[in-house]
Amino acid sequence: MRFGLSMFGTTYAMGLHPRSTAAPMTAEAVLYQAVQSGLQGAELPAGLLAKADQQAIIRFAREHELYLVVAEGGFDPERLGEAIALAKSVGASVVRTVAGGAMLGGDRRHMAGGWQPFLAKVREGLAEATAIAEQAGVTIAIENHQDLASEELIWLCESISSHHIGLTLDTGNPLATAEEPVDFARRIAPYLKNVHLKDYWIHPTDEGYRLVRCPIGQGAVDFPALMDVFRTSAPASGQLTMSIEIGALEARHVRVLADDYWPEYPPRSAQQLAQVMRFVQQQAKPAGAQWQTPHERGESVDAVIAYEQAQLMSSIAYVHQLMSTANQTNLSIPSNQSNPSEAVS
Repeated sequence: MRFGLSMFGTTYAMGLHPRSTAAPMTAEAVLYQAVQSGLQGAELPAGLLAKADQQAIIRFAREHELYLVVAEGGFDPERLGEAIALAKSVGASVVRTVAGGAMLGGDRRHMAGGWQPFLAKVREGLAEATAIAEQAGVTIAIENHQDLASEELIWLCESISSHHIGLTLDTGNPLATAEEPVDFARRIAPYLKNVHLKDYWIHPTDEGYRLVRCPIGQGAVDFPALMDVFRTSAPASGQLTMSIEIGALEARHVRVLADDYWPEYPPRSAQQLAQVMRFVQQQAKPAGAQWQTPHERGESVDAVIAYEQAQLMSSIAYVHQLMSTANQTNLSIPSNQSNPSEAVS
């Protein structure tokens, strides 16, 4: 397993958020921060990578033995084809994408009656893109982006049936489709190509629960159990890329107790629903606890950046614990990294 950074968890600090006054970080700067943080690679947006000096990216990645993952979105084969070509040119083996369709928080209510036709279009586009990926020797990895459930992700992989299509597991997002994270990971492990390390605090509501961002290792997700799943069940787990991606600045409301939440979902057993609701009850914060982030409270840009950076530094420290455990179990971890205390802020 190799551990790195994603840009999407610190959008103010990275200069990606519309409200941010920070200068947008370059692809080179993100890779430099990964090295300074003692990490082993990065997942970079295709648009950002396309603007970079790609030869410099290649040299830096080789010099520091870094992995690269290209982040794209959607299922349009032309757009994904461009990302695949970009990945091949810089030596990235994986292009991560998302299907979309649902609103964040797993909300499909606006697509009542239209979800299955949407999935058919997703499959059609991804199948065409996978043929392009096969020619390039690159793998497409569909993320569970609070949109597709495990049953649907597995169906896409099995129906397209190629070694060049697989999944990106976002470790916090199963909760948005009413699934327990470790059980979700076990289901999709045979198709796993890439991981987003994300954690959430859970706040109960009358309609279900809110998912609120937190540092990795401080929330509801059982990362040691997930590492065991990856090590024992994921193909080529020693080369699995895992990027830190702290949750969004806006809480995700998962309305699993609303009557109209379920009609567009795959059938679920009472046992599955009991499992996730028991998990939520065990992990829930006290009723009335503060759940809004500084961004949601309208605090200053500097305050939000400081909040993001504190959570990132805490997450990096926890990921180094995971890296140490991985080393002890003889997984493939390069040993050329810097001290995490030298991390760039």
